[in-house]
Amino acid sequence: MSTVRPADPDRLWSTLQTMAALSEPGPGVTRLAYTPLEREAHARFAEWMAAAGCEIAVDPAGNTIATRPGRAAGPATGTGSHLDSVYNGGRFDGIAGTMAAVEVARLLHEAGVETALPLRFVAFAGEEGARFGQACCGSKLAAGLSSRDELDARRDRDGVSLAEAMAGVGLDPDAAARTAWAAAEWSAFVELHVEQGSVLERAKLDVGVVDLISGSTRIELTVTGQASHTGGTPMPGRSDALAAAAEAVLLAEQVALDPRHRGTRATVGRLSVLPGSITTIPGQATFSLDVRDVDADRQRHSAAEIVTRMRAACLRRGTRLDARLLADTSAVVLPDWVRAEVTAAATDRGLRYRVLTSGASHDAQMVNRLVPTAMIFVPSRHGLSHVPEEWTEPAQLAAGADLLLAALLRLDARAAAAVLEPTGGAS
Repeated sequence: MSTVRPADPDRLWSTLQTMAALSEPGPGVTRLAYTPLEREAHARFAEWMAAAGCEIAVDPAGNTIATRPGRAAGPATGTGSHLDSVYNGGRFDGIAGTMAAVEVARLLHEAGVETALPLRFVAFAGEEGARFGQACCGSKLAAGLSSRDELDARRDRDGVSLAEAMAGVGLDPDAAARTAWAAAEWSAFVELHVEQGSVLERAKLDVGVVDLISGSTRIELTVTGQASHTGGTPMPGRSDALAAAAEAVLLAEQVALDPRHRGTRATVGRLSVLPGSITTIPGQATFSLDVRDVDADRQRHSAAEIVTRMRAACLRRGTRLDARLLADTSAVVLPDWVRAEVTAAATDRGLRYRVLTSGASHDAQMVNRLVPTAMIFVPSRHGLSHVPEEWTEPAQLAAGADLLLAALLRLDARAAAAVLEPTGGAS
């Protein structure tokens, strides 16, 4: 480790800004899952990694994997994050982790350090659920957690299925659904990400280490009423879909705020109204519901209670509520021993850290089903994320990259001791 210089904040910052500039026009960063722009970002990542001495491959799900060979073959220690964004998102979400991976690869390459076993650096495809309602598409496929039918069922706001979108950028959805990563080829994985909360900033800490990632239940809800003239239809007896939806949204908030659901978060982030005319009573309102919790049972019970109460409110208003499950993922507890290697590396480097829970979903949540995984958080200013105002200081990113490198080297040494030493034997 002493032969590797610290992360270069200016270089890391420049790399991150170059990646963030690959965006659709408009505020913030818009680079949606399985679009040509996302594939362009993956190609840029591959170019940087190849220049740092890595071998490049793209798996059937569209995840770009850069492998740095070790002194011996064996299970690799991995790191990475994603390159897609939400609509009008920030420049750090996902990008910070992939660009930290680039910086780690560059530092090792420049120092000529050879690890005992291979290192792998991954840019995951389609982590954000903004386009298809399903988070972590690429990592779910890598972990063998998605079926071919699911790829057909997930559709964006234009009706394009996930399978069609994959095929449109040159990927094979059939191969993706049947080709998971081989667990034996991995020893451990660490994802670096911005916190997307304000715990680290408030406590003036350098980094966070995640112990648990919240689960999420996502539902599409459609209220059907009767469209009619706003002037000609009396207020009593109206079947106003938007008025019913408005009450339903407030019911979601009410349930999540109830002390019985302490820790539950319920959010309606999208709502569309038909026919969308100033002079017409809304006949249909479609909206999303995202229920998150660290307790899987409470998460699902809360979602069910919210939908039940919404349905009753809509019935009372003379409307009908239909619910369609988009995605359902349980909370994941990350293994203690991987986290212990990360916290030991933080202590060695004199970094102030805290073990904390992630309220957001991450690729690490899916990868952990296949390979033991840890997460490193770097601070987020004011806790803002998924917005153009998202911000993390260059020095904070560099500190995270330094910790990531130290953790990967510790995990590589641990894997080598387990894999290589028993075969060495006594002469």
